[in-house]
Amino acid sequence: MKNQKPEDANQKPETGQFPLLASDAYESFLSDLKIRIRRAQIRAAQAVNTEVTLLYWEIGQDILQRQETEGWGSKVIDRLSKDLKREFPDMRGFSTRNLKYMRKLAEAYPDREIVQRTAAQIPWRHNQVLLEKLKEREKRLWYAQQSLENGWSRDILIMQIESNLYQRQGGAVTNFERTLPKPESDLAQQMIKSPYNFEFLSLGKEVQERELEKALVEHIREFLIELGVGFAFVGSQYRLEVEGDEFFIDLLFYHFKLRRFVVIDLKTTDFKPEYAGKMNFYVAAIDDLLRHPDDNPTIGMVLCRSSKSTIVEYALRDVNTPIAVSTHQLPAQLQDSLPTPGQLEMELETAAREIEAQQESVD
Repeated sequence: MKNQKPEDANQKPETGQFPLLASDAYESFLSDLKIRIRRAQIRAAQAVNTEVTLLYWEIGQDILQRQETEGWGSKVIDRLSKDLKREFPDMRGFSTRNLKYMRKLAEAYPDREIVQRTAAQIPWRHNQVLLEKLKEREKRLWYAQQSLENGWSRDILIMQIESNLYQRQGGAVTNFERTLPKPESDLAQQMIKSPYNFEFLSLGKEVQERELEKALVEHIREFLIELGVGFAFVGSQYRLEVEGDEFFIDLLFYHFKLRRFVVIDLKTTDFKPEYAGKMNFYVAAIDDLLRHPDDNPTIGMVLCRSSKSTIVEYALRDVNTPIAVSTHQLPAQLQDSLPTPGQLEMELETAAREIEAQQESVD
């Protein structure tokens, strides 16, 4: 009988064809690889998108130039579409409609550098939305940059344009310039909108504050989109205890980009000066009870039905904590301009009589 080779005490058994590895180390290694691969995929997709958009811009420039110098009419786009589709059957994007968008892109941005820096960094369908819905180049570039920074989908971009975000951004009355250092004050100012658009809620005009708060929490995804990128929901009716007394904050958020808590006090009335004092208390309490040493000072926002800027400025003048006063817009507020059922019925009857009179005159 042959002598058996003694087993190496240090030899590790194998399972199948893979050696046993420390679980934590392997999972960490695998997780890191996944992140790097996804980042590479995103960079590759962005590079392709950039090249395609620049190609579209060049085609649009060529069409414009030929139409100007050669006198070609609009029919050339139809012919060009057919010929390009026939030559490149596996490529999409050469429809007559898309070629017209290419020409619009070239008209909107004569400078290639602007296209490369902004328009080519967002998906082509986003550019189609910007070309279709906006006339001013400044607004187009602003929304393109916001889409790039915030990762907006096409639907979110449309919603932000239709809700007039460009005008609403940074529109609240605040004391940030005095209570926050630069550039924090500018960043915080741009974070606050006015008015906030709550059209995603189904509420009556005489809604109570707790009803509004409950509806916003139930539609927290839409509310976070309206607040903007960076907000994380901490809680509603957030309890604070100060010397044995309880206080409840309507809505508490944390903003990751600004590294600070954001307190929101909801009001369904016009702004009153005493609201500033109450918010000052909440901000001071959050700074003492919740704020981490690495966090920046807490910001408070009074969100009310309407406000008068001079009254707000007086109320915030001697307040040393950063506070903003903004407004909200409910669907019921937009319905005041719509006709009532009775008015609509009268208008229909009037229109019917006019049609009958026209028919009698023709006969």
